[in-house]
Amino acid sequence: MTRQGAYKESDDMLIDEPKLPQQGQIAALPNEFNPSYLKIYYSKLFPHADLYRWMSYGNDGKHPACDSSYLGRREFSYTLDNDIFVRYNTFNSATELENSIKDKCPLKIDIGPIYNLNPAHRNAYAGDNVLTPVERELIFDIDMSDYDDVRYCCSGADVCLNCWPLMTVAVKVIDTSLRDDFGFRHILWVYSGRRGVHCWVCDRKARRLTNEQRAAVADYFRVYKGNENNYKKVSLMGQVLHPFLARSYTEVLKEYFETKLLTSQNLLSSEERYEKILEMIPDQSIASELRGKWQESRRSSSAKEDINIIRWEQLKQLQLKQLLQKHKCVEEIVFTYTYPRLDMEVSKHMNHLLKAPFCVHPKTGMPVCVPINPNNCEEFDPTTVPTLIQPLEELNREGLRSDVEGEWNKTSLANAIKLFRSSFLQPLLKICKEEMESSYNAKLQQSKNLLSW
Repeated sequence: MTRQGAYKESDDMLIDEPKLPQQGQIAALPNEFNPSYLKIYYSKLFPHADLYRWMSYGNDGKHPACDSSYLGRREFSYTLDNDIFVRYNTFNSATELENSIKDKCPLKIDIGPIYNLNPAHRNAYAGDNVLTPVERELIFDIDMSDYDDVRYCCSGADVCLNCWPLMTVAVKVIDTSLRDDFGFRHILWVYSGRRGVHCWVCDRKARRLTNEQRAAVADYFRVYKGNENNYKKVSLMGQVLHPFLARSYTEVLKEYFETKLLTSQNLLSSEERYEKILEMIPDQSIASELRGKWQESRRSSSAKEDINIIRWEQLKQLQLKQLLQKHKCVEEIVFTYTYPRLDMEVSKHMNHLLKAPFCVHPKTGMPVCVPINPNNCEEFDPTTVPTLIQPLEELNREGLRSDVEGEWNKTSLANAIKLFRSSFLQPLLKICKEEMESSYNAKLQQSKNLLSW
């Protein structure tokens, strides 16, 4: 059963102190999940300081314009052993955050919004709805299981290299639009550790969007509107595509559909599969003509030719011949099979929790939630993501040191942490400091102007 609430002293977990290997000792670790692994991971490898610096957004007490209560109003949620769910954890310093994580060893850390008041003290305030979210990153959650009707290699929580291009498409399409259409710059993409990706938009103007504004941004990306009971899940209205949709189609969707997903998923290889596509053609006479060709091709196709490509080219040629382009039939098929499927509710509301980067996922081989570089996301391979055990074994081979700083640099986590720092955290903190300095100087000038009167 799940418990919610702030920790009391009696709620502390008792975790046996793991026996760390001695200098130079090589010890094979069992593949089964063990809480002791987390103890070492949080002690030696987890980037506590980076998480604190990110969540503080420059409010580290080093500038007179810093908000000393900023981090202390941010909610952190822990999932502990036996599905114990502890919300409204708050911290006032990097040390408090690090010590809490090391002490509780959460199976998962979720990050919530910044509230108007310290959420840990919410019961001390009288009245309903006193605790209100006032700031939160604009977030997107894309789950591979939402594509189960268009992928045939896997289902549910399973992913492989044949269906992962769907996540690559999502990163490319959403990231480009967030930057080019909305002007956002500080965007973090993270592998969820299981079956999808998370996106954190951390620009100041994004963090301060209202729920209504967040809903408007989410609806901007809304194209896929169907469910398992609809044969047609995408309807592209109007004579021409919206510029965002046209760009997504020509630069990303069409290529990935035709060069990867069409053949890797064998979308037209069998009658059951191609019938799903024929149902999307509005003119039944054209669908019937294609059906006849494809049934005949089962008996005459050459083994050297990919049947999926042959049938897709036939469909496109018939589109030109019969002017099906008036209905955007081909585009609707491509959008149905490739366009990002967002969890809209996650993006629309400030109070949604989202898993922190560099957590592990005990239910799926313990992979670490590592950042993804959107500039070369096509190179990301979810099957080679470091697991919890892998960097621990690497530490064993190197020999654990008494000092913690820099231990991760000897492991397979090194590239992930360097990417997080160089491409996301450092540019973000630089602009946070500049914005803070600009705001502070503006207020000083305003005060001088008032005194001059």
